[in-house]
Amino acid sequence: MSNNMDFNQPYAGRLTELHLHLDGSLRPASVVELAKQQNIQLPTEDLEELTSEYLQVSEDCTDLVACLKRFELPVRILGTPEAIRRAAFDLTEDLAGENYEYAEIRFAPQYANKTGYSQEEYVQAAIDGMQDALAKYPSMKAGLILCCMRGADLREENMETIRQTAKYLGSGVCAADLAGAESLFPTEIFEDVFALAKQLDIPYTIHAGEAAGPDSIRCALKMGAYRIGHGVHAIDDPDLVKELARTGTCLEVSLTSNLQIQAYPTAESHPLGVLYRAGVHTTVNSDNRTLSNVTLKSEIEKVKRAFHLTNEDIQIMQQYAREAAFDRLV
Repeated sequence: MSNNMDFNQPYAGRLTELHLHLDGSLRPASVVELAKQQNIQLPTEDLEELTSEYLQVSEDCTDLVACLKRFELPVRILGTPEAIRRAAFDLTEDLAGENYEYAEIRFAPQYANKTGYSQEEYVQAAIDGMQDALAKYPSMKAGLILCCMRGADLREENMETIRQTAKYLGSGVCAADLAGAESLFPTEIFEDVFALAKQLDIPYTIHAGEAAGPDSIRCALKMGAYRIGHGVHAIDDPDLVKELARTGTCLEVSLTSNLQIQAYPTAESHPLGVLYRAGVHTTVNSDNRTLSNVTLKSEIEKVKRAFHLTNEDIQIMQQYAREAAFDRLV
């Protein structure tokens, strides 16, 4: 690590982000436009009120399940392939404007099942929107991660998500994921879904160790996860921390998001700094730009302050992200 005391100097390098949800990163102005196009009645069209009261996590959020309720309106807005395409375009364009080199954007195409469209129509729309934006910004690359969802009776929907990932892998899609209420639906009940992913030679990351403990992370690793979404509760198992450091397994960490769901009470008590200094390949991610009211740049500066890191430390984390990226499959 560098001895240069550059804590107060903004990080100016090009950015790589691995953990970013489309439905948690909608432009509020686009939400209003898309609602009008679909005849969806919004609780308000005042952008400030809409954002603070319906699109961002509330200050009294108590856990991940409560946080996930803030996705209800974005999921309604993303009710058509055209809305998905618009959202993917907007987000990719926003990232390009913030000096991104590479980003992985994730969403759950099975939400299409609630609107009468197919998962494939949603996947194609997201690819089209992302690639339309990338055509304007050729110096940036991006890929889509398709999320399977934790929940009851979702096996067939999740299997279809895996099949769609296989179909479009290398054509805009780069990996699969498992997201949702980890505390309610343990990682191990989705083993058969990711057995299919492994059979189809699909790389995948799994949300684990965010709202559950280190056993969830161990289960995800046993299931073949290449990376771990969040993974911060690895700190509760010193042997697991050593294993993660030894294997170079990437943790996709999102400080603000973790604090909002009360995974840790304060930034200073969050284990990112300890994990990084233990040699774990930690990376900084925004998770949900609108939901958490953050950008990757603001998150990096928050991480630097909380854990007394330098720009050289951030560059190391960015290198971890580049090494763990699925960009070879975009």
